Amino acid sequence: MTSPFVTQRPLRIVLGAVTYPPDINGAANFAHRLGTGLARRGHQVHVICHSTDGEPSTTVEEGVTVHRVRSYTAPVATSIRVCAPWQASSAAERLLGEIQPDVVHVQSHFYIGRGLINAARRRGIGLVATNHFMPENIFGYLNVPRVLQGAASKILWRNVIKHYSKAETVTAPTPRAVQLLLDNGFADRAMPVSCGIDVERYRSRAREYRKHNPDPDIRTILFVGRLDEEKHLDDLLRAMSLLRTEAKVELEIVGDGNRRTVFEELARELGIADKVRFTGFVSEDELLDAYARADLFCMPSIAELQSLATMEAMSAGTPVVLADAMALPHLVEPGRNGWLYPPRDVAALAKAIDAIIADRTTIDRMGAAGEQLVLKHDINRVLARFEAIYRHAMNPQESVEIEALHAELAS
Repeated sequence: MTSPFVTQRPLRIVLGAVTYPPDINGAANFAHRLGTGLARRGHQVHVICHSTDGEPSTTVEEGVTVHRVRSYTAPVATSIRVCAPWQASSAAERLLGEIQPDVVHVQSHFYIGRGLINAARRRGIGLVATNHFMPENIFGYLNVPRVLQGAASKILWRNVIKHYSKAETVTAPTPRAVQLLLDNGFADRAMPVSCGIDVERYRSRAREYRKHNPDPDIRTILFVGRLDEEKHLDDLLRAMSLLRTEAKVELEIVGDGNRRTVFEELARELGIADKVRFTGFVSEDELLDAYARADLFCMPSIAELQSLATMEAMSAGTPVVLADAMALPHLVEPGRNGWLYPPRDVAALAKAIDAIIADRTTIDRMGAAGEQLVLKHDINRVLARFEAIYRHAMNPQESVEIEALHAELAS
C-alpha cells in the first residue's frame, strides 16, 4: 500500500537523541536513519545529542546538522554518556533559539531529551516523542537487585509518562510497545510507527553474495546486538550445544558489551568455542556482509520494542528464530518466515533452529517470505508517516492527515 502522505513545504526539524552515531545501538541507528532520510526528502534537519568525547561541537554529517552537547561518562557504564540537567536545559534553550524549528522530535526522556521537551513547551514549538525505553534495558547497567526491579520499574515508567505527556503525539515502534506505555499509565493516544529499514540496501547485498555462494558448506547462524544481560545470548550458546543437525553449523556474534568475556567463557565450557566467532563491533560494510552470509538469524532477547537487527536480517532474506517476548512476535509468522520459541527455553530454541538450518529449501523459502513481510517497515513509508505527525504537531487543529494515519496503522 502506498502511503497517502506527501511532502508539502520543507520543515525545520530538531531530533533530540541521547545516542547517535558513531554510537552503535538501535536507538542511534533509528535517529540516524530518520534524520538522513528526512534530509534527503528536502527538510532541514538538526540533531541535538550527547558529545562522544565530552566536548561540544557542531558538524554537518550526511546533510544533517549535528549539535553535540557537553557530556560525561556515566559512572555506571563507560559506554553511556550523560549530561547534567542544568547543562541540558541551557543547551536546549540556546539551540532552539538559534535553530527556530517547526517541530521537535525527542527519542528519549533522559538528559538532553528532557531539556528539549521543556524548552519546546516554553516556546510553543510542536513536540513529538518516540519511546525506545524499557527499564529492563538498564537494570543490568545499574545492577538493580531482582527483588527491587518491580518497584524500580514503576518509578522509571512514571518518569517516562510524566515527560512524554507533554508531547502532542507520542509514538512507539510497535503495537506491543504502545500497549506497554498504556499499561504503565500513559493516558493519551499513542501510535505505533516502525523505526523503519532500508530494505533494498540489505536485500541487494545479500542477493549478490548468494549468487556466488549458493549453498555454502557451513551453515551460519547470526546474532547482532549488545552483549548484555537482557539479550540472553547464553541461551543461544547453550542451544548451539544441543543441535542435532548433521550440517556443519557456525554461530557468528556481531557486537560487544559488558558480558562478552562471560559468553566467551561459556562457549569454551560448552565445548563449542571452535564453532562460535565473536567479531565485536564491525564496519557498516562488514555488517552488510554478515547479514548476506547468514543462513539463520536468532534473537533470544526478552526486552525488544522492535529489533532493528531482526528487520535487517529479514531484509537480507534470512529466516528468523525469535523469543516469543515483548514486540518480537510482530516480526514473525511461525512456519512462514521462521519460528517463535518460549523465552529462556533452550531446548525449544535448539529445536526451532534444527527445523530450519539443515535444509536449503526451507532456508530459501522462509527467507523469501521474510523479505515480503518486512516491506511494511520500509523507511520511505516511515518517513512519510513522521512527516504527517510533524505537521499535526505544528497545528493539531488540522487533524485530517493524522486521523488518516491512525486509520492506516489500524488497518
